[in-house]
Amino acid sequence: MDPTRNPFAPGAGARPPELAGRESIIDAANVAMQRIRRGRQEKSQMLLGLRGVGKTVLLNRLAQLAEDMGSIVVPLEAPEGQRLAAFLAPALKSVLLRLSRVAQARELAQRGLGALRGFASAFKVSIGEIELSISPEPIADSGNLEIDLPELMGSVGRAAQAANTSVVILLDEVQYLLEEDLRGLIVAMHRIAQRGWPVILFGAGLPQVAALAGEAKSYAERLFDYPEVGPLPPAAARSALLDPIVEEGESISEDALNRILSITEGYPYFLQEWGKHSWNTAGKSPITADDVEMASSLATVALDRSFFRVRFDRLTPREQDYLRAMAALGPGPHRSGDIADALGIKVQQAGPLRNGLIKKGMIWSPAHGQTAFTVPMFDAFMIRAIPEWKPERLA
Repeated sequence: MDPTRNPFAPGAGARPPELAGRESIIDAANVAMQRIRRGRQEKSQMLLGLRGVGKTVLLNRLAQLAEDMGSIVVPLEAPEGQRLAAFLAPALKSVLLRLSRVAQARELAQRGLGALRGFASAFKVSIGEIELSISPEPIADSGNLEIDLPELMGSVGRAAQAANTSVVILLDEVQYLLEEDLRGLIVAMHRIAQRGWPVILFGAGLPQVAALAGEAKSYAERLFDYPEVGPLPPAAARSALLDPIVEEGESISEDALNRILSITEGYPYFLQEWGKHSWNTAGKSPITADDVEMASSLATVALDRSFFRVRFDRLTPREQDYLRAMAALGPGPHRSGDIADALGIKVQQAGPLRNGLIKKGMIWSPAHGQTAFTVPMFDAFMIRAIPEWKPERLA
């Protein structure tokens, strides 16, 4: 069929043609943003899920909703190994400059810019030029993030309240924040919630973020809601695949549809990948089960070269061995002791490898002593990537 009309476009954060199965998450976030804008208190949220379930897509959808209601949107992504102050401070500068153009909020926004100058100096981050008329404020400049970030965010909240607007912060890849930075952010959002300022945070990250937040500050479990973003339920997965095809005036056989749903297990990114290749493989409508079988090899190669490979290439040889041992045991989750046994080493020897892989976002612990992949189908990829493997490589 005509590839120029193909409705499927797998990509990082790219919105699928049919955003199915996420209505409850979107509706709850929309209500929270509306309440904050009206001066009501509401919890911030952390969207949690594995790779490829569409967390970034959801954040982008929330950004659109926030913009439509006139809120100031702050989209951020936590880079691995970078401090929070380095990428948050420039973003808050843009917010404060925008608020300073509102007459009733000008003075408070300028005071916020003064606080930002002290904050940037204390944490040695670049925020570009600020007007010389803006005097430094003697706050947010101690160099202690738990003290300074609440002060700085409070300046933003007060100015937004005076401007009769709200600020919606969207932070992706939360698991890459250092513990100190996550703690400072939690304290800041706690202060905002206590004062009722119109600022709300929507974070997204891997499943371990809930535990990380709880370890950083015990009250984090009461400060945030933690919506789970998992594979799509069968009906939603079916709609995500079928509806875009029908909207293009084409069709897919029931056998072909069921085959894709079975292979992808409802993971949104994989639905897009198989939908794309099945469409391009089919010579004409309807897409058949034979088309899907031919497309599966193409989809697997595409995933191996991009979705899986970019994560594999970040691993050391010892980390690759650890994940290959997990793959030899199956999809998981697996007991840490069983993985160590498969490697031929003691659990204590495997511990540093496990911790490093958790920090890299490759694995997580769904329960005490258990380990699971954060990337769906990564077990099968590891076997393809290292077909000939012996645990003696690490022993």
